[in-house]
Amino acid sequence: MVSLADAGDRRAAFSDRARDTALSWRFFDACTQRPDSLAIDEAAIRRNKGRILTRGEIGCYASHFSIWEEMVARDVAQAIVLEDDTIIDWAYIERLAETDLAARGFDYLRLYAKRPTFQRIVATDFLQHSRTVVELIGPAYGTQGYAITLAGARAFIDECRIIRRPIDDAMDRSWAHGVRNLALFPAPILEATVPSAIGAARFAGKNDPAFRTLRQRAWRQLERTRMRMMKARRFLGY
Repeated sequence: MVSLADAGDRRAAFSDRARDTALSWRFFDACTQRPDSLAIDEAAIRRNKGRILTRGEIGCYASHFSIWEEMVARDVAQAIVLEDDTIIDWAYIERLAETDLAARGFDYLRLYAKRPTFQRIVATDFLQHSRTVVELIGPAYGTQGYAITLAGARAFIDECRIIRRPIDDAMDRSWAHGVRNLALFPAPILEATVPSAIGAARFAGKNDPAFRTLRQRAWRQLERTRMRMMKARRFLGY
């Protein structure tokens, strides 16, 4: 459970909501600064987002990256990562925790997404009648909750060692890192209506000139082409 160490009210509220679960869980103190294992490419961020990243975005990035590093260091087969502003269907999550996701080829499984995007059905009636696993292609955004295997953590570490965009943007780029962007529908968690710890400055306009260069526009067109090609391959069964 990713949570700022001083977020006492959030931690208390989440602990109260989790009081009846049989799962063992713990708070992970969210990072407030970038660890040495992460580099940052400010020029790439300005090109990709049209602005700099907020301190909260960098902390969020570092927090999830640190969890993946801990999984690799401790040889953890799989983990469920949640943020402290979530409301959980614990009965389903308990069943998910008992499932060998690597054996099913599900190295990364979103429990929530912030926006709809292209999807195709991968598995039906997954652990529960009418619960579907879909593959998302395109920006879905959000790190509120996901399950991840050791192989998924290693792949994300390889892709995300240098901060070039927000962490959820990087995780969504399945055409770049090769990890399928799988998600559960309907989602077994919800995002509570509370102020974001990351802040709203990230929703400001894309004002940096680096975002509007011809080279960057061409790169964004290439990204869209790669997404379309992945969608076409999925339609053809690849």
